[in-house]
Amino acid sequence: MHLFAHFSRFCAGFGGFMSKNIAIFASGNGTNAENIIRYFQNSESVNVKLVLADRETAFVLERARRLNVPFACLDKAAWVDGTAVLSLLEDKGIDFIVLAGFLARVPDCILHAYPNKIINIHPSLLPKFGGKGMYGGHVHEAVVAAGETETGITIHYLNEHFDEGEIIVQYKCPVLLQDTAEDVAKKVHALEYEYYPKVIGGLLSEVC
Repeated sequence: MHLFAHFSRFCAGFGGFMSKNIAIFASGNGTNAENIIRYFQNSESVNVKLVLADRETAFVLERARRLNVPFACLDKAAWVDGTAVLSLLEDKGIDFIVLAGFLARVPDCILHAYPNKIINIHPSLLPKFGGKGMYGGHVHEAVVAAGETETGITIHYLNEHFDEGEIIVQYKCPVLLQDTAEDVAKKVHALEYEYYPKVIGGLLSEVC
């Protein structure tokens, strides 16, 4: 599906343009989350209203604190049940959810409350190198081991299965014969930083 068609379908769910509040779910260091927050800092149409983590050691919480974005960490039980998470999202008036290195499964009650309003970024060209346990360095190591000549990022809607939601857009980069997993990671991160905020902005843009 063409990216604009995704925008149009997404916007139909909102019924007109207005300022949108987004939440970022993250589990780790949070570089993508910080990049997204900074991208929208001066936006009049998109507000990063909340950062949620599933582990207290996630450095993304410190990044959110430094950037004056409200944040919270909910324990494993909360993410299994989902009720407390959903209540917090509703209290903050969240319209749209962005996963940025979030490793836990998003509860069904949240998926049902936000149909076609939750997106994820995966560091490969899905359906290759996706699924449970395939994240971060594990993906890049698998790409190199398989002798792939290209890789990239996939931005997709979230559903009940890891990395199987409808693809919105993909961006590619070459994998050279001499590239290590670390080399591939640098190329993929560059794509993430350049394109993820732009795609989020497009989904929440004035076409709504």
